[in-house]
Amino acid sequence: MKCTSTGRSCLLCSTMEDKDPSLRKILIAQRFKDLHLIEDMEIVPTLRCLWNIALAQPDDPEFPSLGVFNCMAKLLSRCTRDQKWLSRGKNVYVPYYAAHVIGSYTMNKARFSVLAVKSGVISPLIELLRGKITWVEQRVAVRALGHIARHRRTFEDIKVHEVEIIKLTMDIASKCIYTICSEFVGKKSEDRVEYHCYLMTKGLGELEMENKKAESWACQMQCWSLYLLNCFVRKKRSINLICKEEFLKNLCDIWGGLQNQTSFSGIGLIRSLCDSEDGRKNIAQFKEVVVNICNLSRSSDEWQYMAIESLLSLLKDPKTRNTVTNIAAPFLADLVELRTIKGRRKVGDMITQVLLQDYAKIKYGFPGFYEEESQKAIEEIWDLKVEKRKRDKIMSEREVKEMELLGSILKHEGNKKFWSTEIEAAVKEYTKALDLCPLKLRKERIVLYSNRAQCNLVLGEADLAISDTTRALCLSGEIRPHVKSLWRRSQAYDMKGLARLSLMDCLMFINERSKLYGNRSSRRKIPYYAMRMLNKQMTATWTFAGAAKSKADDIDDDGTRTSRVQHGFAGGKTKGTIEEALLKSMPTKGKDKEQRLWKKGSIWRTSRRSKGVTEPLLKSIKGRKNVKIQEKCDSMVKDLETFKFI
Repeated sequence: MKCTSTGRSCLLCSTMEDKDPSLRKILIAQRFKDLHLIEDMEIVPTLRCLWNIALAQPDDPEFPSLGVFNCMAKLLSRCTRDQKWLSRGKNVYVPYYAAHVIGSYTMNKARFSVLAVKSGVISPLIELLRGKITWVEQRVAVRALGHIARHRRTFEDIKVHEVEIIKLTMDIASKCIYTICSEFVGKKSEDRVEYHCYLMTKGLGELEMENKKAESWACQMQCWSLYLLNCFVRKKRSINLICKEEFLKNLCDIWGGLQNQTSFSGIGLIRSLCDSEDGRKNIAQFKEVVVNICNLSRSSDEWQYMAIESLLSLLKDPKTRNTVTNIAAPFLADLVELRTIKGRRKVGDMITQVLLQDYAKIKYGFPGFYEEESQKAIEEIWDLKVEKRKRDKIMSEREVKEMELLGSILKHEGNKKFWSTEIEAAVKEYTKALDLCPLKLRKERIVLYSNRAQCNLVLGEADLAISDTTRALCLSGEIRPHVKSLWRRSQAYDMKGLARLSLMDCLMFINERSKLYGNRSSRRKIPYYAMRMLNKQMTATWTFAGAAKSKADDIDDDGTRTSRVQHGFAGGKTKGTIEEALLKSMPTKGKDKEQRLWKKGSIWRTSRRSKGVTEPLLKSIKGRKNVKIQEKCDSMVKDLETFKFI
């Protein structure tokens, strides 16, 4: 083990260079024993060096066996009790590094966690969790306590402070964004706490880097808080205390996993809650929470499978089945043809089996068993998965070809009616084609669902558009999702104000579109309409967007919000760390000339085919008396690159 400090002020440097192992261990142990008594400037470089070692080699047993935990516990206790000592020199950095050392060494090894508990680290960490110093120390305390609580051998020691830890952690997870915004991001550079800025940028950053780091830390603080709560949930502890309505509503909005794919998210905690009877009971009684889970189940989000698993757990429980079915059945009906998601096979069949358990009750004597919309969804699933399969099995090859031909004719009729602005009639034609189309003709059904979704978008029926595009995406699969359906669902979610889901579909659309056109650079460029949607949703899902609502906001012409707080990011030129994580895999915008047009907002590329179709459509719309449809068509055509129908 080597000391990572480059300066001469680190107390471990001379000790680590000793070639005699036994003498070196004695000297290191003595350093740890006396470190909390030091009054000079050497303590902070030493702790920084120690943290770097712990971060690089968390499984090395040398320092834990020599008393590093006892040393850190004494330092934290002194920081929380002696304010004069804490404010002297650079001692204010001590609790940050000390708590991080504890968290790093207890991350993997249970025996290190046992040593830490025996050294008395829990009490000072809880003091930091209470906000004894600042939110920066709260953040590292949550991390350390989460690593200690995850081990079975040390959970019993954490359990002694169970109620207080859970209440404090829930409060941190709910309010840390607002705290960081008000105490750091929302302040001018000269008004910010100096050591906070240094810890974020190591003294090398400017305002832009500080703000990016603050956003990253805010997300980490939320994820670490949820991880600590999950340690209690897995042990079936304090479920009722955690299941507060407002807290559960906020969970689906906590992302997690953008910069670090293993970080904990809000839906991850909901999934753990659904494994317990009390958790399922509490979640089922809040309709808004169930609806949030349902929305996430029909998205391009990384955690979609967790939302589906949570809903299936709620539906399998007899005590929550009826309540949840009335809410979730119309959502899950769109997913019954989903094949594989994140390595989980036959997901659609699992959903079908769960939802059709009570079909006999609906059909033969319990007409009021579920609400009308849910009954209709279950009957539709039965017709799709049972009746149509029976029909297709007895059909001859000649009949299949006839059905395919008739469906193609109806599709083209629907296309003609759409271009002639007979939108409602086009929907009917696509519906007839879907009823006739055999189930095995997946490509044809994908196009029909997607075309009908486009009609519903023009009519302003966002829910129907989401339903049809989701069905098209389930049929196309996760390996090669239907590109147009992704874009149309992104628009539909935007109409409903679900910015996060719209953003995920928009990002997936951009990435899949770039793959679709391969090396043809002219088609790999991100279209203007997609970038406009991307910018709008990034602004809406900005980490501090909710906290910035209380401040004066400037509304741009395209509907995006640019608040004073966000303008604080280097004159409004900076995007946050979440946006950077989302934009990593995106293709470039194009050549210099096109970039200038793109920045001005004057570029809108259309295909040759669309030029001959869009203009007659617009001319015919101008003469119509139905003003609502005309306005909706105008807005949709403006946002679309082309209305292509296959």
